[in-house]
Parts: sequence; C-alpha cells; structure tokens
Amino acid sequence: MSAKIILSTELRKLIETRLEQTLKGIEDTMAKIIEKQELNPKALQEELKSLEETFNLVFQRWNLEILYTLFLKETIGFGELKKVLGVNSRTLSDKLKMLTKYGYLKREVAHGPPLRVQYALTTNGKNTVLLALPLLYYSSAISTAVNTNQ
Repeated sequence: MSAKIILSTELRKLIETRLEQTLKGIEDTMAKIIEKQELNPKALQEELKSLEETFNLVFQRWNLEILYTLFLKETIGFGELKKVLGVNSRTLSDKLKMLTKYGYLKREVAHGPPLRVQYALTTNGKNTVLLALPLLYYSSAISTAVNTNQ
C-alpha cells in the first residue's frame, strides 16, 4: 500500500470544496452545541478522552492499513490480507482480533473443508475509514507543501 494516490486538479478541488463545506457545517454545529449546552472546557476534555482512546486504537501500526484494505476489497481472507500487507501472522491475528472486538470488523467463518475465515468492515469500520480520509488528505497536502518549500 505504498503507492501514492495522485488526484487530478479537478478532483482535488472537488474534495477541497466538500471538505470545506463539511468542516463549516461541523463548526456551526459545534458553536450551537456550545451555546445551548454551555459546554465548558472540563466537559470537553472528558469527551476528548474517549476520542483519544479511539485514535490510539485506530492509529496503531497496521490497524489503519487493515481497515483501508478491507474498504477497498470489501471482504478478504486472512491469507490474502497477510500477503497484501506483508505482515507476520501473529501480528495480523492480534490486530484482527482487536479490531473485531472493538466493532470495526466482522469475522465470518465458512466451514470447510477447508475452513475459511473472511473479514469485512462493519458500519463503524467503514465510517472510521471515511472519517480518516480527510485527515490523510490534509496530511499529504501538508507534507507536499513542506517538501515543496524546502
């Protein structure tokens, strides 16, 4: 998954426009919530702790790669996923168990012979991938700008 995604200028502008609209909507919504609920920094800090736990899980080594592979492939078996990612069996098994436990993946066993295990994203997993895309987009835009200015 080391291939860099190249976006046309037209597609990049479309993405930036949609992201801008989405961010403006989120900003407006947050302003209304803060105003109506009189949200204070302490309450916000408590909410951020749960977000931090989610980020820590999702951004652990291999987890995001697993989620994006499943997003692109829809369902995939253990062996194929191992081959695509180039990860060892033990690490992959541990990561799949954790992502399944936290509701990002569903595991389906097709009784054989041979016994086959398929993995797919849950709605939560798919939404996480879609929400992470703007972060990846901004991250690549920032690193491109930094590299251009050097």
